[in-house]
Amino acid sequence: MKFVFTDKKVSLPAKVHAYAEKKVGKLDRYFKADAEAAIVFSVEKGRNNVELTVRSGSTIIRVAESTSDMFATVDAAVASVERQLRKNKARLEKRLRENAFERSVEAEEPSTFVPETEEEEFQIVRTKRFPIKLMSVEEAVLQMNLVDHTFFAFKNAEADGAFAVVYRRNDGGYGLIEDDV
Repeated sequence: MKFVFTDKKVSLPAKVHAYAEKKVGKLDRYFKADAEAAIVFSVEKGRNNVELTVRSGSTIIRVAESTSDMFATVDAAVASVERQLRKNKARLEKRLRENAFERSVEAEEPSTFVPETEEEEFQIVRTKRFPIKLMSVEEAVLQMNLVDHTFFAFKNAEADGAFAVVYRRNDGGYGLIEDDV
């Protein structure tokens, strides 16, 4: 597994990166050889934040954790990834490494396995159909605010009618997702 570390507005000692590499490296048993882990460290309002994104082929798993201790935050992020993997085990088995979910406990390390839970089926409870209109990003944000939704799909007039989505971010700003055609 390859690692990419990013420190945002914080200068961390090398031991934090080494600890994160050791803990996140244990997830390697789930992924094929081409896996890459991007770990972003930041500190906001006295909270230590870790964003962990693992990419393996077309599978992307992302978690964000926040605690008062950076080491505990790394542990929580790794546990969250394992929880996501276990929760979606049946759907992911074809994409992940063979025998990834077989239990194996190393002698010197206690197991971090999350208890097995029954997987629920994806259930579509409502379907909406509406015409996706050609408009600018500013018009899409305005329309999203008018209907009081957290996202809005549209055809971006500034990108030759490519499909796009604007969304409201937790920090109060807006985001744009564009089709990469």
